[in-house]
Amino acid sequence: MLTWGAGWIFCQEADLASRFEPMQYKDGSGNILLYRLLRPKMFQEHEKYPLVLFLHGIGERGDDNSAQLKWGVKNFATDENMEKYPCFVAVPQCPLDDFWVSALEDLSSPYTMTEKPTDAIRMALELVEVLQGEYPQIDPQRIYITGLSMGGFGTWDAVQRKPDLFAAAVPVCGGGDITQAERIAHVPIWAFHGAEDRLVIPKWSRDMIAAIQEAGGNPKYTEYPGIGHRSWIEAYSNPRLFEWLFSQTQDR
Repeated sequence: MLTWGAGWIFCQEADLASRFEPMQYKDGSGNILLYRLLRPKMFQEHEKYPLVLFLHGIGERGDDNSAQLKWGVKNFATDENMEKYPCFVAVPQCPLDDFWVSALEDLSSPYTMTEKPTDAIRMALELVEVLQGEYPQIDPQRIYITGLSMGGFGTWDAVQRKPDLFAAAVPVCGGGDITQAERIAHVPIWAFHGAEDRLVIPKWSRDMIAAIQEAGGNPKYTEYPGIGHRSWIEAYSNPRLFEWLFSQTQDR
């Protein structure tokens, strides 16, 4: 029974991963960003759909265009969620020699956003623009970003660089630059963290939430008692997160 169950789960996971089509984006300098793309179920040419940009963690960097699907993002591809929340989901893979943010050497210190983005996050943001051009069905008022661990830092970084691009942001076990809080006070944000996280301490999420509140924003924050770094398991399994995320729309 145990062997059958493990095999069934593996097949289910593989089936969900296969719903993300392997693709690549090449910038004007010839740099390549590999990514996977989930398209809406029962895609209709005349409909408008949200776009979710999903940023993976540090362990999923590489060039196989597969590892970035390991954690969390497959929840967007379940039958239930594809039926309830039809959307595009873009999942870029950060190259092994790059990061979504550059200041990850010392996670015991507060994060400070650099003047220039890393090539990886620059290309990920360019990818959003490219996809909007390729798919006019993408609703510009419903572009979302989320990510875990290194991708949580990348989520904070991206929304701080492009505060008017995203209708909502969901950083999971990450951290941002508190000096930039005023720039994103208007953005709906729901951050998640594990209370027992020893790799990326919850203080970094707590401080960002406090700074945004002080700047006049109204972010949401969930901290899981007894949970360490893998708080993304709880976060992306939370149906209320999906309901909240896909209800956010920019007023333009």
